[in-house]
Amino acid sequence: MSSHGFFVSIKGGIDVIICSVNKVAKMYGGNSIFENISFEIKEKERVGLVGRNGSGKTTLIRLLAGEETPDTGEIHFKKDAAVGYLTQIPDYHNSTSTKEVLRSAFSPLLQMEEKMKQLEAEMSVETDSNKLQKLMGEYGDLQDQYAINGGYEMESNIEKIVHGLNIQRLINHPFSQLSGGEKTKVGLGLMLLKQPDLLLLDEPTNHLDLMAVEWLGNFLRDYSGTVLVISHDRYFLDEVVNKVIDLEDGEVTTYHTNFTGFVKEKEEKLLREFQAYEEQQKKIKKMKEAIKRLRDWANRATPPNADLHRRARNMERALERMEKLNRPILNRTKMNLEMESTERSGNDVIMLKDVSKSFEDKLLFEGVNMHITYQNRAAIIGENGTGKSTLLKLVLQQLFPDKGEVRIGSNVKIGYLSQNIFSTDGDETVLETFRDVVKVTEGEARHILARFMFYGHMVFQKVAQLSGGERMRLRLAQLMYQDINLLILDEPTNHLDIESREVLEEALEDFQGSLLTVSHDRYFLNKLFDKIYWIEAKQVHCFEGNYTWAKEKMTKLRESTLQLSLEKKKEVEVPRQQKEPIKDIQTDNESLEEDLGMLEEKIVELDKKLLEVDDLELLQELYKEKEVLENEWEVLCDQLEN
Repeated sequence: MSSHGFFVSIKGGIDVIICSVNKVAKMYGGNSIFENISFEIKEKERVGLVGRNGSGKTTLIRLLAGEETPDTGEIHFKKDAAVGYLTQIPDYHNSTSTKEVLRSAFSPLLQMEEKMKQLEAEMSVETDSNKLQKLMGEYGDLQDQYAINGGYEMESNIEKIVHGLNIQRLINHPFSQLSGGEKTKVGLGLMLLKQPDLLLLDEPTNHLDLMAVEWLGNFLRDYSGTVLVISHDRYFLDEVVNKVIDLEDGEVTTYHTNFTGFVKEKEEKLLREFQAYEEQQKKIKKMKEAIKRLRDWANRATPPNADLHRRARNMERALERMEKLNRPILNRTKMNLEMESTERSGNDVIMLKDVSKSFEDKLLFEGVNMHITYQNRAAIIGENGTGKSTLLKLVLQQLFPDKGEVRIGSNVKIGYLSQNIFSTDGDETVLETFRDVVKVTEGEARHILARFMFYGHMVFQKVAQLSGGERMRLRLAQLMYQDINLLILDEPTNHLDIESREVLEEALEDFQGSLLTVSHDRYFLNKLFDKIYWIEAKQVHCFEGNYTWAKEKMTKLRESTLQLSLEKKKEVEVPRQQKEPIKDIQTDNESLEEDLGMLEEKIVELDKKLLEVDDLELLQELYKEKEVLENEWEVLCDQLEN
């Protein structure tokens, strides 16, 4: 198990080291994942852990979390440092709501709340002034602790996380009934609310929509503790990290920069290493030639020259003692993607006219118009649950619109890459699955699969045992060899490491057909797509430009819509009569939050008065007033959530 310790290093001041990894090694099934790796993480650092899929990143983060133990070496933490890691989501009782799961992040505060309620109940009926004084003193101490530890900010902190991760609709659902992805999102929210000193995140953006990814990036940038994150999202890494730990070939290299800086520095480092290697190889070659010449001259002499032999032997020993540099790998094995479109489609590829779609009486979107022409590269974005995948299914004609028309142009041949690639049951091998779609001989199939990094015996692996990234590669292999001129991709970069994403981007850049994707990878969107369909508030807006351009236009559109709405509200608003506070609940979220804030202030004010009052009757009146305000506060909270 990891031991604890406190470290400081002096470098223009004192840096507190929160975590130190010293000569750590880990093996699985006789295979070394890494050995003798060492690095430090200092307080407040934002660290990105990067490397290819299978390089051992998750193993390393699990060692840091204490989920596994190193075979050799040690991991030390700063004394009393709390480490947070989103691992297996615990089971909760069937009736436990998502809100209750999130509130469990504040267990000590909730216990204080219960104790305060208990004391309030006792004070409201106590008639003995001495006992009442004692209860009030205990209550006051507890209330101070509650305030100092953020008790009064608890609900607003939960609200901030719920809105940021876009899980409002899950808040009153039983946690046990959520999907795996939804549970992971709630688990992430729980971890962020706990605010550990060292936050360990393994691919936190995988189940988040684009807006939630941007929110999480901002949240982590302002996080008060230390963050170590594994991610393949290049924009996210650039936004969040100020240090990169690169895990490659069982070794770690640290770079004090963001992701873009890391890519540049690593490239320069590789070139320097390659130049040093080449220089050494030239030197070795010259030394070997000199040794050969000396021996040759020594042997020609009569008698053989012992001095020349000795010089040759000394030079040979110097060569043996020389620390040989390994040849750096400049071009690592990558997928070999070359996408060829079949004969071109007609100019009109996809046409949607006034399309509406509902599910279980819930309107997803209405009045949707889309027109994608030959060689267009279009992307659909929007928050989770807005209907992005539904829109793709309408195009694929797996679903049909409630209203409007969906038409696919002439000679359009579609290739589809879905989020759920291949079923997890069944015992088909990689080779069999590939040949189900691409009708070639076994030899040809193995040759093609090798280009997608399925070598030798790997083609006989069961598809059910493949990782998400390996399944993606297999599906891409099938798509490359099909007769298609329209590629429809649903989150294609999910599960792919950064190098594989780059290969996919290069292949798609050269594809001569049309592209339609759903994605939350901003780098991918900006690099390849010049037409964005943005789903928001049941409408689909079209922007001719990349994601950054669309975001700017969407922000302006929201502002103008809000301005228009406020102007209309002013025109129709009439002076309101004074009503009971509980009935005077505004439906507007901002107004609700203002009302909540005012109520919280009144409750805090009453709590202060309760500590100052000695008169028993006045005390009981104040308690009743507080109960009324707390009931109103709960009603407002329910309205805000719904």
